Amino acid sequence: MKILLSAATEGEISRLRGINPAHHTLDYLITGIGMVATTYSLTRYFSHAKPDLAINCGIAGTFNNTIALGEVVRVQKDIFSELGAEDDAQFLNLQQLGLSGQDTYQESSGILTPGLRNVNGITVNTVHGNIQSIEKITKHLNPDVESMEGAAFFHVCQHENIASLQIRAISNYIEKRDRNAWNIPLALENLILSLNQLLNELG
Repeated sequence: MKILLSAATEGEISRLRGINPAHHTLDYLITGIGMVATTYSLTRYFSHAKPDLAINCGIAGTFNNTIALGEVVRVQKDIFSELGAEDDAQFLNLQQLGLSGQDTYQESSGILTPGLRNVNGITVNTVHGNIQSIEKITKHLNPDVESMEGAAFFHVCQHENIASLQIRAISNYIEKRDRNAWNIPLALENLILSLNQLLNELG
């Protein structure tokens, strides 16, 4: 199977290059940070390569305090949470505005990952670090995790008819920003272990 591993940064993908699963050929793509960079990079990549499976991987923050730091999760649904309009204090999505388009995406691989928790994600331009905005998005969508690339990854894979899977390791809780409370090394280490196991179990 030809598999693409995509991540936003070199730091997230560099150690994944050591994974060498049997029966699979891996390629790697650093998309850059954010939904615009991800959309461009993936579209350009798929214009000359068509993998059997694309996996978006990296770190993420979680709103869900039952998820442990370092835990690796599978994002099955991802939403462009900022795509819409404000009507005073109310947020209106595309459907509520009567506009065509899609803001919610599902993964499409059909692959079983029994060791990973299935979660819902949001994709944002600005990661949350303010108590009021955290409370607002939690009340509005109740997401488990957030990233800056996930829904864009699903969007491109859907349009290019590429099977998609999003795997994230939790580096921090989403709260008032405190980098001292993050554990990126643990998240990256567990991400490598989980992906290595997943790819070697994949037939």
